[in-house]
Amino acid sequence: MNLEQQLNELTGRTYGKSISACTDAQLYDCVLQLCKNKIAQTPVITGNKKVYYVSMEFLIGKLLSNNLINLGIYKELEHILEKNKKNLSAIEELEPEPSLGNGGLGRLAACFLDSIATLGLSGDGIGLNYHFGLFRQVFKNHLQMQEKNEWLERNGWLNATDISFQVPFGDKKVTAVLYDIDVIGYENGVNKLHLFDIASVDEGLVKQGIDFDKSAVEKNLTLFLYPDDSDEAGNLLRIYQEYFLVSCGARLIIHEMKEKGYDLHHLYEHAVVQINDTHPTMIIPELIRILSEEEGFGIKEAIAVVSKTCAYTNHTILAEALEKWPLAYLERVVPGLVPIIKTLDKFVSEKYRDEKVRIIDKDDRVHMAHIDIHCGFSVNGVAAIHTEILKQSELDHFYKIYPEKFNNKTNGITFRRWLLSCNEELADFLAKTIGPGYRKNAVELEQLLEKRDDSRVLERLSEIKQKKKRDLIAYLKEHEGVTLKEEAIFDIQVKRLHEYKRQQLNALYIIHKYLEIKGGKKPETPLAFIFGAKAAPAYVIAKDIIHLILVLAELVNQDADVNPYMRVVMVENYNVTYAEKLIPACDVSEQISLASKEASGTSNMKFMLNGAVTLGTQDGANVEIRELVGDDNIYIFGQDSKAVIDHYEKKDYDPEKYYKKSSVIKRVMDFMVGKEMLSIGRKENLERLYRELLHQDWFMTLLDFEDYIRVKEQAFADYRNQEKWRRMMLTNIAKAGYFSSDRTIEEYNKDIWKLTKRAEDTP
Repeated sequence: MNLEQQLNELTGRTYGKSISACTDAQLYDCVLQLCKNKIAQTPVITGNKKVYYVSMEFLIGKLLSNNLINLGIYKELEHILEKNKKNLSAIEELEPEPSLGNGGLGRLAACFLDSIATLGLSGDGIGLNYHFGLFRQVFKNHLQMQEKNEWLERNGWLNATDISFQVPFGDKKVTAVLYDIDVIGYENGVNKLHLFDIASVDEGLVKQGIDFDKSAVEKNLTLFLYPDDSDEAGNLLRIYQEYFLVSCGARLIIHEMKEKGYDLHHLYEHAVVQINDTHPTMIIPELIRILSEEEGFGIKEAIAVVSKTCAYTNHTILAEALEKWPLAYLERVVPGLVPIIKTLDKFVSEKYRDEKVRIIDKDDRVHMAHIDIHCGFSVNGVAAIHTEILKQSELDHFYKIYPEKFNNKTNGITFRRWLLSCNEELADFLAKTIGPGYRKNAVELEQLLEKRDDSRVLERLSEIKQKKKRDLIAYLKEHEGVTLKEEAIFDIQVKRLHEYKRQQLNALYIIHKYLEIKGGKKPETPLAFIFGAKAAPAYVIAKDIIHLILVLAELVNQDADVNPYMRVVMVENYNVTYAEKLIPACDVSEQISLASKEASGTSNMKFMLNGAVTLGTQDGANVEIRELVGDDNIYIFGQDSKAVIDHYEKKDYDPEKYYKKSSVIKRVMDFMVGKEMLSIGRKENLERLYRELLHQDWFMTLLDFEDYIRVKEQAFADYRNQEKWRRMMLTNIAKAGYFSSDRTIEEYNKDIWKLTKRAEDTP
């Protein structure tokens, strides 16, 4: 049967209807089943060695369109549905988004799984099956509120397995059950995302908002990603959760190795465990414990084998983000691991005198990253500047001991999701202009540079951008009740809300621009400022920044003197689905973290791929974007990482000095807590943020503010020269190929994993 006959057979058998007679909801069920049937016929990727990518989060986004694209049937199915007066995009909208991740860490993990399968490498993800994920963000009275995010559905992508493990804690034992999600490579085979759950999970534990009894571990363990850890119960729950992940992961790895008949003494020849940030660190002592206590290994041999099996990816330069758990907490939750951790610390202390490299410090805190570095064979950063800062500053004590372990793997994104899926018009135009080869080899995008002076190509790029802006305008009107102008410059900042990412810097600029317009200085081109971000529930200042933005949105959008020239919108419950609407429509991509604080960033890559121009600091992957596109095709402002690190070392940054010295800064800061803002916002939140920026400003907002204004104004002025801007768009798209996650995974495999590529037919 051809594809249309297969779908007709499904709609007839399931609903007794033809394709054209089905509702969109009925077609969603049938297209989902059609996709699953195709996946079942796709070869499973196998090999003599396998990578297990262990991560606390996998922000996989909706899977239907991505899977249809990777199976090679998206266009054909779209045509079949159109013929039957149906719209595939409308059907895709009905799919709930899996709530399995938060920000860049989880999205990167999802891109990596896609690329591992696309390259034909044997590699599975290991994570947890969160029932409510992070949370659903809602705005009430200009404040972020949190609600549970229910996404699990009866007929979804999760496949139950018969694999189950007992996980022992200090005071209890839980039963783990395994669910799998198929990961389909682009025109290649299938791997798995393994998600563990507890058999005794109780969704009814959550009564209102996202509050629940944190002590009822047997019921709550897989309810939420990153439960609030602002109290002891929350900290303990995080440890329970992390150990549950790694205990299940370790047992699954051992189970698969035995099933294949491999000798565990040579585990490292058949398995690589890639530890994604410090959350899964306990897989190292857990594997050592299993080998030494259950498999007859001596402790030294177990350590040696595991140390040749595990590799660690560092995602942060922020010291507070490198996990440190009180030993007393571990003794309560995972007493079985404590002797192993103490043994590892003893080996380290006997070999190295430097207190800074100890696993257990003088305050009896266990440093998870130190376990990863001492007991893994590879340590990688995720952008060139990030890795250099790790080597020269944050982890220099370890670099001196293990220079051979340190390496860089600049992050990447999967083009299937961030171009073919979310910007079909651009993807098709590129295929017609330079050929379809870029879909598998993203470097072929460079051929677009040959069209840099082709007016027809530049005009078409502009038309596509305007089409995506119109699509976003309609979506925002429906979902946010805000109307933007198509001719406006779309300035977009979407990412996790954190002070170091400096959404507050952007908000201060909006105040500056508002005051200019009120004073009669009106921009020649209308401006649309769009934000999307969730703040951790216990992160007070981050939630205050959201409050500031929401108050500004009402102030600006309701002011008849200002709203013809400027609009502000913060989208509610920002997620992958929203990103797929926002990123193709963007003109100016805000990447404004304080230099030396962002490990990499990946939204910067997604934006440039879709023809946005970066406005950013010399931080993370912005540095590599600048090297690729050249200074004429990016807007860089602010102090560089060396200057920022120097300020921290000297402790000489004083925000009040900038406030007193600059009338621009003083005016903007004072307006934040002035009568116009307080007539809409809450005094407590606005004044707390004001005090934070004026007296602390840990991420140096005021240091870079005036340079930010200068460079941002230049970008807006340049936009008016559309011929120049279109060339900048083209250059960014053409140079985005380097940031393919396929390239990143090729590097991981060549330098770290060393897997062979192979796909076999399913049994």
